[in-house]
Formats: sequence, C-alpha cells, structure tokens
Amino acid sequence: MENINTCFVCGGADFAPYKNCTDFTVSNETFSIVKCNNCGFKFTNPRPDIFEIGKYYESEEYISHSNSGKGIINYLYKVVRNYTLNKKVNLINSLSKDKTILDIGCGIGAFLNNCKINGWSVEGVEPSDNARNFAMQNYKLDIKKEEKLLSFPDNSFYIITMWHVLEHIHLLNERIEELKRLIKKEGTIIIAVPNCDSLDAEYYSGFWAAYDLPRHLYHFTPYTMNKLLDKHGLKIVNKLPMVFDAYYVSMLSEKYKKGSNSIVNALLNGFRSNHLGSKDINRFSSIIYIIKVK
Repeated sequence: MENINTCFVCGGADFAPYKNCTDFTVSNETFSIVKCNNCGFKFTNPRPDIFEIGKYYESEEYISHSNSGKGIINYLYKVVRNYTLNKKVNLINSLSKDKTILDIGCGIGAFLNNCKINGWSVEGVEPSDNARNFAMQNYKLDIKKEEKLLSFPDNSFYIITMWHVLEHIHLLNERIEELKRLIKKEGTIIIAVPNCDSLDAEYYSGFWAAYDLPRHLYHFTPYTMNKLLDKHGLKIVNKLPMVFDAYYVSMLSEKYKKGSNSIVNALLNGFRSNHLGSKDINRFSSIIYIIKVK
C-alpha cells in the first residue's frame, strides 16, 4: 500500500479522516478517504500502488472493462450507454471541426467506435489488457497501452477525452501536464468525473457507489477540480451534467446499502439529485468539464 504525504492540489500535508468505504465490487476490503485541511481535496489514502491496483479491476462487476450484461443494473447501464454514446459524439462535433481525438482510458472502445463511425480520426489508450483486446477484436480499433501516451508528439489533438478516468490515475499532476502537452492550443479537453458534493453522495454517504474505493483514488468537487486545473494553466469554460449517472449510482448504492436493488428508491434519489443539480450545476452526481488552455 502507498501512503500519500502531500496534497495533490495544494501541496499541503495536513489531512483529516473523511470517510471509510468498503469495496463492494471486488475485494470487500475497507479503504479510507482523507480530506486536505488546506484546500478541501479528498483522496484515497493509503491506496494500492500502481503495481497492486490491477487486481481490483478484475471482475465482471466492473462493467466498463467487461461489457457484462448480467443483472438488471448492468443491463440498464448498457441500454443507457448506447444513448449517451451518441450524446458524447454530438458534444465533440459541436466543439471541433477538425476531427482528431484521443480518448484516454477508453475501456472496451465503445465511444471511440462511435467516433470512428462518425468520421473521426481516433486514437485510444487503455491500461487493461482485457478491455484493450475487446476493443481491438470487436471494433477493430488500434488501442495502445497507457505508456504510449509519451510517444505522441506535442500539440497532436483537437479533442482529448477522459470519461470517468481521471479519478483512477496514480500520477495525477503528471497526467494533467501530459494533457496540456498533447492538446492543440485551440483544442478542448473533456474530463468527466463523479462529484462528491452531489445530493446522492450526501444521502448514501459511505455506501455511495461513486466513491468506488480503491479504484477511485480522488474524489473531486467543482471547487477542487478548478484549483487543480488552474495550477496547470488550464481553465474550465463550461460544465455539463451527466444526468443518468445519478440513477445508475443510486441503484448500485441501494444494492450496497441494503443488499438488494431497490429500483424505486434509486429512481427517487436520482431524481432528487438531478432536481437539485438543475438549480445548481455544481450539485449533479457527475459533471463533464469542458477545458481550454489559458
């Protein structure tokens, strides 16, 4: 296990215990989240190091790597994903006329495949061998290992996306610098992450599925995301909600909390979270950040 001694956002060294969460997906181990007393950033500490973390992804329950359709939650996830893939492609189409995209942490490649179908020149990197092989075999995509990021020339892409990926990256500040190196000056970086300031996070507390310890190493809010990007010379120009996340996360959280899938409660709590988010974008369950170089 790896102990973190300085905050990734502000460099502070004064942390307070924030929350303990069980890994309901793979190991049933309990992990801890701490909060920086200086800037408020929350992160998993201690955490599995980069060599240990792989075993916590090896499960059919980890849907983005397995494409499993087993169970009602995974089935609904796949139905919604097919809808949101088109929404994501529409978003990038609205942001760039030059169709060159890099998707970091592309999983099984479903998003990149839709981009390719829509005329984009695509590149993807994915650390999971299983997910990478699925993408290559089923979508005929040339998915690269994560270390290949270093081989891309500076200013290579008009769009770089990370869909629920940044929270998984061990070398957080180094990855932000890599994004800044790879994006063209007029390009756009899109980062989607869970928001632990959401109403569903408050309601489910330690059972909130989007904490997803130990796979999620960081637990962002709009405030701490802005602080992190600002120190790297990047700025948030827009924020968009991921409306379906509140329902999906609530369904998983109900299962973790009560041991069964209470669809009615999950839909109600998802609706409440989205209703609050409609009044304040900073309270949605997950947020898409549209980012530019300053």
